[in-house]
Amino acid sequence: MNEKLDHWTGSVALVRDTGPAGRAALLFGVISFPTLAAGAALYSGAGMALVALCLVATAIFAVRGFALSYPHRQLGLCNIVTSVRAAMVCVLAGALVAPALAVDHALVLVAIAGVALAMDGLDGFLARKTGLTSDFGAKFDVETDALISAVLALLGLLSGLAGPAVLILGFARYAFLVAIMVWPWLDGALPERFHRKAICVFQILALIYVLVPGAVGAPFVVSLACAAVLWSFAVDIRWLAQQR
Repeated sequence: MNEKLDHWTGSVALVRDTGPAGRAALLFGVISFPTLAAGAALYSGAGMALVALCLVATAIFAVRGFALSYPHRQLGLCNIVTSVRAAMVCVLAGALVAPALAVDHALVLVAIAGVALAMDGLDGFLARKTGLTSDFGAKFDVETDALISAVLALLGLLSGLAGPAVLILGFARYAFLVAIMVWPWLDGALPERFHRKAICVFQILALIYVLVPGAVGAPFVVSLACAAVLWSFAVDIRWLAQQR
């Protein structure tokens, strides 16, 4: 009995002594079980493999980021929330190899995406509440939003539920990152703006709505969201140009 207690105490002490990168690795190890179980329930073969690949890539990105540029000792509930959201996106990504699943399992995929969206903002709130805000934490959150947008946009297009315009919603941020390589001044710091966050939420909501069975007026909603996203980027690019 004492040996078991000592083993448990030693394991707890090891987790406490591990830095945020190590804790993130342990976290993704735990998250992998429900993520892969969900993937196995929805997909088989290539779909399941894509879920696993996406999860591994996300874990590497997170662990590396926490190791290189995270200033706090604690990982924090805020980053746990972001990690869970990222794992949900990995489950959604599995449908990309069989777009018909976006129709067959539409309600399940919509539910997963809806929960991931509902949790958006919670991580930022928790980070501020606990004093664990960081540049990497914010980047992790933004990249998770960008990934869910890209996956949902591809699902909408490949399943035939949306036209090519939906790619604007999914890949506007990635196009902006490519533009930074050409015009480095676009990589300047941007002021906090409420409209940017609101449009991001509307953007993902529109992408989720496309997948809802029998969605009425989906093309109009996508067009409206595209206009909002392009306007938001135009405002930011103009501000960056003025600050050159």
